[in-house]
Amino acid sequence: MKRVEVRTKARSEGYEIRVGRGLLSKAGYVARECLGKRAQRLVIVSNKRVYSLYGTAVFKSLSASGFAVRPWLIGDGERHKSIETVQQVLRFFSEIGIERSDGVVALGGGIVGDVAGFAAAVYLRGLPYIHIPTSLLAQVDSSVGGKTGVNLPGGKNLVGSFHQPAAVLADIETLRTLPPRELVAGWCECVKQGAVSSRKLLKETTDFLKLHQTQASLISPRLEKLIASHCAFKASIVAADEREDTGRSDGRSRRILNFGHTIAHALETVTKYRRFRHGEAVGHGMLVAGELSKNLGLLDQRELELLKQAVSLCGPLPSARDLDERAVIEALAHDKKRTAGRLQWVLLERVGRPRIVDGKEISPALLRKTVHEVFNRS
Repeated sequence: MKRVEVRTKARSEGYEIRVGRGLLSKAGYVARECLGKRAQRLVIVSNKRVYSLYGTAVFKSLSASGFAVRPWLIGDGERHKSIETVQQVLRFFSEIGIERSDGVVALGGGIVGDVAGFAAAVYLRGLPYIHIPTSLLAQVDSSVGGKTGVNLPGGKNLVGSFHQPAAVLADIETLRTLPPRELVAGWCECVKQGAVSSRKLLKETTDFLKLHQTQASLISPRLEKLIASHCAFKASIVAADEREDTGRSDGRSRRILNFGHTIAHALETVTKYRRFRHGEAVGHGMLVAGELSKNLGLLDQRELELLKQAVSLCGPLPSARDLDERAVIEALAHDKKRTAGRLQWVLLERVGRPRIVDGKEISPALLRKTVHEVFNRS
């Protein structure tokens, strides 16, 4: 088992991310260790598919540690990451009498984690929660750093809060049952982190993908180490800039983690969250951001090819060729990362050297041209 510690200025005692195999059976021990003796009730927030696979193991482990456990299942898919879903979860908390000494367990991917984490953040002004991420994307990205939130019709993640978990348990055995597209989505997020982190982390990721072409061969100590490396990188960024300070534009700003997300969120919005998994949309977004970087003279062709090859190793992405490009560009107006009325793009000078670029430096004509070229190659 690999361990990664996350510390922030707001929470100096930190929390631990544990990456390994067989961790679901340790959920009760970890919960009792984190929440203490006073905690009596736990709500497991999950979805039907994940709970049918892993709910019994987690329920038994938590119950064996003396918790009264109640599950609450939300719908599967990005369209259920909504205020309405959070209201249902909060109503359930109220009905069963959850108290501030009790807690929440998020069992699932990024959507479950965002909904459960946000509900925990706002109920009784903050309940502790433990994240058990069951998707690759959640294990390397969304379970780390305390961002929680839901979507509005106008855009993605427009309502949310920062609420750090009490612990994260990433059991890589859960990746055996992931649909292939969910693995593609997760690998795209890994490429994103490698691209803004270092050539070393990107190479570790692409080398692993080249060697492990089948899902059965993924589960290994090498995968534990790779996931822990991604978590450690993100934890280092979160420690330096927990709340994504809009005044920062340096290479350690949390905003660099938004590489590929500007176009990705627009793609998800215009397709009503029904065509792309989040990571798949990030794959397209990275290709647009890389092409923009080259067109602005920031990134040379060799570095762009390195990025494109890394994205291709993740697996096939749903095509964006038939989409209304104007609608995608118009959707950028609702991006939550706008500052002083302008988009803030995360681009690349080279792999491992991200650069935050004010939207005024990108002409509408250049943006349209770049989006058109990338989408038509998809």
